[in-house]
Amino acid sequence: MDNTIWLTHEAYTKLREEYDYISGEGRDVISKKIARARDEGDLSENAGYHAAREEQGQNELRIRQLKAILDNAEVGEPGQADDLVHPGSTVTIAYDGDPDDTDTFLLGSREVLALDESVDTAVYSPQSPVGQAVLGRRVGDAVVYRAPSGKDVNITIIQVAGLAD
Repeated sequence: MDNTIWLTHEAYTKLREEYDYISGEGRDVISKKIARARDEGDLSENAGYHAAREEQGQNELRIRQLKAILDNAEVGEPGQADDLVHPGSTVTIAYDGDPDDTDTFLLGSREVLALDESVDTAVYSPQSPVGQAVLGRRVGDAVVYRAPSGKDVNITIIQVAGLAD
């Protein structure tokens, strides 16, 4: 499975800044909290120590998450028309049976929504059911995907905007 995570330039920059801070200065701040709490004595009943250790664990988890995202990131912006669906594509689909019932979404990382206010559409992961169904397909292709409810959904790809660097 392709682990590529599509990010806008703005989202990538914000994630990189967060990573740089929490893996550097942020780590140091937490280490100092742990040292201060350790200096207070008995660690078995030291709530400050336990809270700081918990914070350290959460910080280390976030560092690993960000590293995985950044290592697998493809950076660009939605751009030119292209009839092939790939990560970073903005895809418009029509539901079979009602050609006026359409949805448009970005095939990428949900991190984009949280970090880039310019993205004003739904975001579906390439690993999601609809993402897997449309990935690698072209405009005009009819595909079926299984919704989380268990229902098969028939759609047709009607428009694709590709990735621009």
